[in-house]
Amino acid sequence: MAPGTDYYAALQIPPTASQQQIRDAYKKAALRTHPDRVPSDSPERPERTRKFQLINDAYYTLSDPSRRRDYDAARRTHGFGSGASTASTAFDSDEDIPDPGASVPGGFPWSSFGFSSKAKSKEEEQKFESEQFGDVFEEMLREEGMAENGGTPTGLFWSMVGGLSGGAMGFIVANFPGMLAGAVAGNRLGAVRDAKGKSVYSVFQELPQSDKARLLSQLAQKVFSHAVGS
Repeated sequence: MAPGTDYYAALQIPPTASQQQIRDAYKKAALRTHPDRVPSDSPERPERTRKFQLINDAYYTLSDPSRRRDYDAARRTHGFGSGASTASTAFDSDEDIPDPGASVPGGFPWSSFGFSSKAKSKEEEQKFESEQFGDVFEEMLREEGMAENGGTPTGLFWSMVGGLSGGAMGFIVANFPGMLAGAVAGNRLGAVRDAKGKSVYSVFQELPQSDKARLLSQLAQKVFSHAVGS
């Protein structure tokens, strides 16, 4: 197996990072690299997809204490100390995320720890990545008041979605007839409830691509501004 990438460097955190720091770094990295931030036919999409797969593998490995212990033990065995990662905690651009094909000193296949090395098919890997991001995505929306504890979209979420475009409004009207509460004004929706019980991430996945990109961008601005202000 070809050498992989240092997962701490992938998430731009030091090896001494706490579990909360790992989770926070994943939120920022996932929003930075998510393929839906660009159009489906964008030439950037394949590279974004590779980076998104990388940071999902990193989070899968480091977010679980047992997997992280095994990974850290392998790092020490192959000559990496506690200060081995030169990663910064700053996220200024997509280019800060290492190339998934880049090698690290020692030639150890770090990527063998990630979920992608265990997936039986590309479809299984993509399903896992979507579910993993979906969990954190809903957590971010709950923090912003756009999702309830059960993952149900709140009126604030629907108000934002309704303001994205007429296409988003058309999706809501077509899929939830008679379930609107509040007024529609200039493509903005008031309080809207999903009576079918879909999670906020399920609704997000069914939005038009352009609306998903804008929603991710708006959420990224909120997350990054919180990081800077904290």
